[in-house]
Amino acid sequence: MMKRTSLTPTAQFRAEENESGDKYLEGYFIRFNEFTNLYEDQFEQVDPGAIPDDIGKQDIRALFDHDTSKVLGRTKSGTLELRKDKEGLYGKILVNQDDPEALSIYSKVMRGDVSQASFGFFINGQDIEQRDDGYYTTITGIELFEISIVAFPAYPTTEVGARSKDIEQFKQQKLMQRKNNLAKELKSKWKIQS
Repeated sequence: MMKRTSLTPTAQFRAEENESGDKYLEGYFIRFNEFTNLYEDQFEQVDPGAIPDDIGKQDIRALFDHDTSKVLGRTKSGTLELRKDKEGLYGKILVNQDDPEALSIYSKVMRGDVSQASFGFFINGQDIEQRDDGYYTTITGIELFEISIVAFPAYPTTEVGARSKDIEQFKQQKLMQRKNNLAKELKSKWKIQS
């Protein structure tokens, strides 16, 4: 299992305040069945089956920019609600009004300065398909550990390396498959000629 992060390019966050003065940050942290162009010829999407239906009962943290010192909410404490629906993974964070940094992030989202999402996970399953224009990965199993509101969605070198390693492994498997098929074909032809 590799630790990775991924971008949700179509995240749409809202900063809301209810009649009792509670402030919330909410939106989709993962969108299902939408390919994201990670880099060059590599694309990735999340299958709806990758997220368990009971995700809201797991201990997940909401962060800002994947920074563990900037915790905005947590399912275990009831300050983060997560729900899976047909579109993706929706989250609602109760903003801590005693935390100036959380209020600053709330203001940035309210103004539209920050509006994208990302998520950190261990990959438990994936399917890779080679097409004319690149490699398309469908993530079929995730162990989610955090969701993040992000200013700049980025892919650190280690994560890019992990994805590149997945593609290289896929290429090696395809090459071995072709070699095995060719060996069987040659063996079959040799028996016919003997």
